[in-house]
Amino acid sequence: MCRLLGLTAGAARITATFWLLDAPDSLVAESHRNTDGSGIGFFDEAGAPVLDKQPEPAFADKEFTHEAKRAHSQTFIAHVRWATAGGRTVQNTHPFAMAGRIMAHNGGFGETGRLDEQLGEYRGLVHGDTDSERYFALITQQTDVHGGDVGAGITAAAQWIAANLPVTALNAIVATPGELWALRYPDQHALHILQRPAATQLHLRSSMSKVHVPAPEAAVVIASEEMDGEDGWRMLAPGELVHVRADLTVQSRIAIADKPARPVTINVPNPNIDT
Repeated sequence: MCRLLGLTAGAARITATFWLLDAPDSLVAESHRNTDGSGIGFFDEAGAPVLDKQPEPAFADKEFTHEAKRAHSQTFIAHVRWATAGGRTVQNTHPFAMAGRIMAHNGGFGETGRLDEQLGEYRGLVHGDTDSERYFALITQQTDVHGGDVGAGITAAAQWIAANLPVTALNAIVATPGELWALRYPDQHALHILQRPAATQLHLRSSMSKVHVPAPEAAVVIASEEMDGEDGWRMLAPGELVHVRADLTVQSRIAIADKPARPVTINVPNPNIDT
């Protein structure tokens, strides 16, 4: 399955190098298992979204490594893709940008033609073939319907898909400059959160070794995997929506309590077991 990373340092502009390249289970490491595309999304100094993405694995993409070291932003979203809908093209590679926001998705759903009808004029925001980009267009539509409330938009979009379409998972991370929202739904794929204070050094462990590296700045991280092997990660509950504010406080609620009307089960490791 695809892997997601969301990172925010609130008001501070930082690099995401540690999480993208250096952590024991970094996005580059995960890209060896998810080879259909990779991308980094962040915001420039004016707050405009910037996307750097290619339909090739991160470990083979020199531009991914370059951008991981160079880019500065308050907020990042990164993704390594295991394609289930749509071919290996730049347009189908995550993350996506719409209405000044950035989004990536892990999971899938069917009958996208029905969603196209629901989107109406918002269908014009979709440039590729994926269910994920359509999901983002529905989030954008519903955020507008709810007066710009991103959390309400994510909730309404996921509820509509869960009620009307066959669903495997709707795990998603949405970012604006300095803020993140993340939804885990239902329970097929994992999504974790880590509130990391500033520190002088991290003592990290992987399955092979222990390493000691300079710590990243204070930040909140949301990821499919527990990327650095340290304590403090928490698995989001099924249906849980978190909002990380610009001051790095985290608001959390169960946004969707009901199971999908038409769940689709796939063969993945138990998301409640660390692997």
